[in-house]
Amino acid sequence: MIVKKLHDAGLRSEHAYLAAVGSIGLSLASWLTSSRRENLERADRWGIFVGEWAPTFFTLGLALANYERDENKVVDRQESSV
Repeated sequence: MIVKKLHDAGLRSEHAYLAAVGSIGLSLASWLTSSRRENLERADRWGIFVGEWAPTFFTLGLALANYERDENKVVDRQESSV
């Protein structure tokens, strides 16, 4: 499972949420910068491209949060049975 491998690698739900918020800011910043240097259509495409990362990171954050919650339940059950 991909979520388990990411969690085992040290990625936590908070990291994914921070990446999502950061990608929203990056989208706005890249659009503002591009709109001043390039034509508006290209700036819009670049801002939308980066802006599409946020839902992916939020979804990953939710998946990791669910995994972390379920993992804590298993640990709690094991400790209470001892």
